[in-house]
Amino acid sequence: MADALDSAARAEVIALCESAYGEDFTRLFEELTGSVHVLARDERGAIVSHAEWVTRWLQPAGHPVLRTAYVEAVATAPDRQGQGLATAVLRILSGLLVMDPTWELGALSPSDPAFYKRLGWELWQGPLGIRRGEGIEATPSDEQVMILRLPSTPATLATTSLLTAEWRVGELW
Repeated sequence: MADALDSAARAEVIALCESAYGEDFTRLFEELTGSVHVLARDERGAIVSHAEWVTRWLQPAGHPVLRTAYVEAVATAPDRQGQGLATAVLRILSGLLVMDPTWELGALSPSDPAFYKRLGWELWQGPLGIRRGEGIEATPSDEQVMILRLPSTPATLATTSLLTAEWRVGELW
């Protein structure tokens, strides 16, 4: 849990994400509260790869709202990329979700869909929307979401239907 990370570890995660993406991640822990982190450390104990998930409530058309582990901030130190670290972190993350029957779905917004596809994630083919108040706001057509089916995922889930998520501060997906 994010609460278990001390300020030095939080700073190290932020620095790792910023070096991997070239973007500002200073608000990571404020915007993604209650997150669960999976870390890979090198032989010196430095964090070299990271992924986290937060609870989101996604709703595929024709289904109730599903308790979803929404994966964020998958990052590996630039000098360690291509060594299988992100793959290992995601396999651990996926294994944790599979073992916990309270998770009904895994989801993420991919920077590289091919990377996630080889790990069992499926690209959502249908339209995307954000639930806000009583309505649904369409998501821009360039947005992508991938899902990971878990033991509690409804068997009838079709990736061609409308998928909605609750509105949140920051990135919507």
